[in-house]
Amino acid sequence: MRHRKAGAKLNRTASHRKAMFRNMVTSLFKHERIKTTDTKAKELRGWADHLITLAKRGDLHARRQALAIVREKEVVHKLFAEASEKYGSVQGGYTRVVKLGRRPGDQAPVSIIELVTPEKPKKKKAAKKKAKATTPKVAGSKKSKAAKPKAAAETAAEAEQTAVQEAETPVTETPETAAEETDSKALVAEPDAATETSDDNAAEAAQTAKQETPAQEEAPAAAEQAKKTDPDMDKETK
Repeated sequence: MRHRKAGAKLNRTASHRKAMFRNMVTSLFKHERIKTTDTKAKELRGWADHLITLAKRGDLHARRQALAIVREKEVVHKLFAEASEKYGSVQGGYTRVVKLGRRPGDQAPVSIIELVTPEKPKKKKAAKKKAKATTPKVAGSKKSKAAKPKAAAETAAEAEQTAVQEAETPVTETPETAAEETDSKALVAEPDAATETSDDNAAEAAQTAKQETPAQEEAPAAAEQAKKTDPDMDKETK
C-alpha cells in the first residue's frame, strides 16, 4: 500500500522533480500564467499556495524561506509587496487551472495555470444607505390627503407672487413702441378733427338760415300794412 506518499513522481527523481517545480513556480509568479500538462499544473498549485502564505506573513524568516524556493530575488520582492493587498482577505484559492485539450504529438492533456486576483468585497451597507437617502419616503393615505391642500395653497401663493412681480416690474418703452403709439394717436385725432369741422359748417348754415327767415317773414307783413294804409292799392289790385 502507498500510504504517506503524497504527490506524483512524474517519472523523475526527487532532485529532478524539486528543481523542475522551483523553476515552474518562479515562472508562474513572474508571468502570472504558464502552460503545462494537467498533472504538473495540479502539483504546482501546492507550491504556489505555500509561497503566497509565506508572503502574507511578510516577516524576515518567511522571506528567507521563499528565497530558498524561488530562484529570482526580484520575483520574491514583488510577491511579498503585493500579497497582502491581493490575497489579504482570502484564505486559499490563489490559483486557477483551465484545461485546453490535448497536445499534438504525444496527445498529453494540456492546461493553463494562472494566479487569481480576488475581487474586493463591495460595501453593501453604504450602497443601501445611499439608496434610502435618494428614494423619497412614501406617505400614508391620511398624510397624502393632507398634503394635497398644502400643495394647492403653495401653488396659489406662487402664482400670486409672480403676478405681483409682473405688476411691479416697469415696462420699458422702445423707440418702435413709441412710434406706434404716436401713429395710433394721430389716427384717433383725425376723425375728431373731421367731426369738429362738420359741426362748425352746420352751425354756420343754421345762422344763415335764421338770418334769411326774418327777411322772408317781414315781406308779407309790410304788404298787409300797405294795403291797410292805401285803399286805392286794394282797388287796383282787384
